[in-house]
Formats: sequence, C-alpha cells, structure tokens
Amino acid sequence: MHAQSSPPKVAAPAVVLALACAGSFVVVLDATIVSVALPAIRAELAFGPAALSWVVNAYTLVFAGFLLLGGRLADLFGERAMFVLGMGLFTAARLAGGLAGSAEQLLVARAVQGLGGALLMPVTLSLLTTTFTEPGRRARALGTWSAVGALGAASGPVIGGVLTQLAGWRWVFFVSVPVGVLAVVAAVAVLPGRAATGARARLDVIGAVLATAGLGALVYAMMQPSVQDALPPLFGGLALLGIFLLHQAKWAADPLLPLEVFRLRSISSGNLVMFLLGLGFFASPVLLSLYLQDVHGYSPLQAGLAYLPIGFAMFCGAQTAGALSVRLGTRRAAVLCCLLGGAGFAGVAALIGVHASYLSSVLLPGILLGFGTAAAFTPITISATGGVPPRHNGLAAGLLNTVRQTSGAIGLAALTAAIAWEPGAEALAHGYAVAFTASAACLAVAAGVAALAMPRR
Repeated sequence: MHAQSSPPKVAAPAVVLALACAGSFVVVLDATIVSVALPAIRAELAFGPAALSWVVNAYTLVFAGFLLLGGRLADLFGERAMFVLGMGLFTAARLAGGLAGSAEQLLVARAVQGLGGALLMPVTLSLLTTTFTEPGRRARALGTWSAVGALGAASGPVIGGVLTQLAGWRWVFFVSVPVGVLAVVAAVAVLPGRAATGARARLDVIGAVLATAGLGALVYAMMQPSVQDALPPLFGGLALLGIFLLHQAKWAADPLLPLEVFRLRSISSGNLVMFLLGLGFFASPVLLSLYLQDVHGYSPLQAGLAYLPIGFAMFCGAQTAGALSVRLGTRRAAVLCCLLGGAGFAGVAALIGVHASYLSSVLLPGILLGFGTAAAFTPITISATGGVPPRHNGLAAGLLNTVRQTSGAIGLAALTAAIAWEPGAEALAHGYAVAFTASAACLAVAAGVAALAMPRR
C-alpha cells in the first residue's frame, strides 16, 4: 500500500487577513509613532541637530528604495518566506532600536527596520489579492486592510506621546515587538509554503540595484533643506531610474519590472491616481499637527489627540470603501472619494487662521478629508492590483507601495516648502492655507484622472 501524500496546507482567509493587517499596522504605525519621541531620543543618545532627522530618514530611505524589490521577491520565493523574513527583520530591528546605546546603533537598527518593512509591506497586499479572488470579498478585505493602516497612522502620535511620557522613548520601539513575534509564529504555522508563481527563481540583480539606488536618491532629494541641495540627488535619481527603465525594456532577461504591465489600463491608471492622491494626502497628518502647534500653541500630545477624530474618520472611510467599490464600481468610487477628500482639504484651507476654532477649521473639514481620502485608497488599490497574472501579484503590490511612498515623500517636501515659514502666526497660518489649497488641487486632479482613465470595474 502506497502512503498518500498529505494535502497542501491552506490557510483560512480570516487568518490571512489578520496576518496582512498585522503587517500593515506595524509598518504604518512606525511612520508616526517615532516622530513624537525624537526630543527624548536626542537628549539621551546625544544626537546632533542635523543627525536627529536621520532617525526618520534612515528608515524612510531604505524602505522606499527596496519596496519594488520586496514585491518581486515575493513572486520569486513565495509569500510565506518573505512575510517571515520581512516581519522577522522588522521586529528584530525594533528590538535593537529600543536597546540602542548610541546614536550609531539606533541609525543602523532603523535602516535594517526599513529593509524589513520594504520586504513585508508588499506581501501584506499580495496575500490578499491571491487569497481573495472573488471581487466583492477582495474589496471588503482590502477595505479592512486599509482601515487598519489608517488606524495605525492615526494612533501613532497618541501612542508615542503616552509611551514616551510615561515609560520612556525606548517603549516606542518595544511596543510592536510582541505583535511581530506572534505574527512570525502564526505565519510559519498557517501560511502555505507554496513555491513561487514564476517558473524560474531568477532575480534581475542589475535592475534591483538601479531601482533601489534611483528611488533612494529621489527620496533623499526630497529630504534636503534647499533646492540647491536637492538638485544633485534629484537629477542623479532620475538618471538612474531612466537607465533602469532602459535596462528593463532592452537588456534584462527576466526584468524586475516588466514594462508590459503598464499596458494594463487598471495598473497604469491606478498607480497614476495613487501618485496624485499621495501628493496631496500623506503630508496632512504632519501639516495639521504642525499647524496646531505653530499657530495655536498645542503640545505634541495635544496635537496627536486632536488628530484622533480625523483618524477615526479615516478608519470609517476605509471600512466603508469595500462595499462602496462593489456597489458603484472602482472608477465611480475613486472619483467620489477623491472629491470628498478634496472638499475637506479646501475647507481646511478656507477656514484655518490665528483666530479660527479647532471645531470649525480642523475637526469638521478634517473628518471629511479623512473619510474621503482613506476611502479612496481601496478602489484605487483594487484597480492597481487587479487583472495582473498571478506571477506578478507581488510586483503589482510592490509597485503600488513604491508609488505611495515616493508620492508621500515628494508631497511632504513640496507642501512644507509652500508654507515659507515666515515669522508671525498670521504669516504661518497663511502658509498652511496655501499648502492645504495645493492638497485640495491634487485631490481634484486625481478625481479627474480617475474619471477619465480608470476602468469602470
């Protein structure tokens, strides 16, 4: 009698959704929780004024540069392997950051954490697109994934402020370690160790180096304090990305980014709309926090608490977006949500000022912008990751996350530059109004592009 082979492991969809949401939550939480602890980190580890920003920049640069590679590796080596590797690196680096005894140790830990996040984030999305194949269930799963990410972004300043004040800055890093350990154990236990979807596990090493260096240089340019400082890395990054695209089109035997994916209308239009949305939206938590502190004298913790209702509106918008995308179709849902978000930004721009109240100038229009923009992510994500061959699920997820991260860096740099930072509360309030007007314009253009270019479903 021949022994029968055991059936392949199949993870329950609810478990896959929980793991994807856990990965998204810890990565997005990191974007906001660390910034609150920077003054305490500077005091204990003796950071210089210029070096302190690299607590954030070291993570951001590596994260943005490796996202595209992270998505491709998920296609080549399988989702379980990359989830475990990405979450493991991310969690170990968080622990190392909390234990750091010097500025240099913390910066190295942050860079490794950025690499872990870049390997992890595309997998959280590709897990959902491969598990939830029915359009309605996929839309609801992506809505939940987006809602958890919105919750992480909104709760970061509050959690960071409370932990820094009550337990010390090191707990800003320690707090997500148990989540990471549990997620790694669960992924090993329940996710199938299926082979990569591609026929051959070949990596375009030259393309990976060009893309990572080009994206890193582009994001680094956005971090510079002046246009003169930004131009060399900006032109260098654009040149490297140009060579990368030429390499993908002409020379790569197995391209990191097969350019034919852009022939899919859903991919090209979804990523373009995401770029425009990211330009206007991703800077808004920082800008609103700075506005409340600079113009109205809020403390960092007060500003974080003031953002909570907007974060809750983001959570509600993301939760609603799945059903809305099924009911209206991705194109109509994206247009409607971008217009709602743009109206919220326009309301903030029109109402903020030295003598404006928090209720009328921030809370009410902020709820509208939070709900609309967070809801827009789901139909755009459905479009940008739909219709691709299974072997490119990770690639589509990595590309979309790269566009999100890069647009956020560019938007933050451009919008903070628009404020002009002139002395006096009146001048600052005017600068913030200009920045929020620009955000509203980005959302309006995103709605127009979605209406003209995105497929209906």
